Amino acid sequence: MSNNTNEQFKGVLADCRALFAKKLHDYGAAWRVMRPTSVTDQIFIKAMRIQTLETTGKSLVGDGIQPEFVAIVNYAIVAMIQCELGISYDAAKTMTVEEALAAYDHHANASLELMIRKNHDYGEAWRNMRVSSFTDIILQKLLRTKQIEDLEGQTLVSEGVEANYQDMMNYAMFALIKFKYGE
Repeated sequence: MSNNTNEQFKGVLADCRALFAKKLHDYGAAWRVMRPTSVTDQIFIKAMRIQTLETTGKSLVGDGIQPEFVAIVNYAIVAMIQCELGISYDAAKTMTVEEALAAYDHHANASLELMIRKNHDYGEAWRNMRVSSFTDIILQKLLRTKQIEDLEGQTLVSEGVEANYQDMMNYAMFALIKFKYGE
């Protein structure tokens, strides 16, 4: 099943990347001005909306849950890029589509490799989880990340914010795999 998971992951990631590329066309790399803490808050907004939609079953703005999980994937990758490169007003205006997509691919591939390792060790336990649990775990990871940010990275045992972004991305990917390929 793991090989199937890898292919499904890549298929969903291609969908996320395609949307990211379209937004790069429309907006450029405007996200390069965002501090990682602001990106964390953007992901928080998306995850809270998913939890609200899952709980109430009602959307007043029309967009559903799946686009929010795609946004979490893309924002998590943006956060990882920002952690690596730092914020830059100049780069927001000058970063090419090719440079942005190369950075996206680098961090997406690192998250894929992490997923492969964890999926091996955990025996694809995620396949028996509910999508709502993915949402709650993402929210937990967000609260952890906010705490680490508030501590300015001075932790005692934490892996740090980047590991949390990778986990958020991967749980969002699991949700999207379930939506696209079924339970």
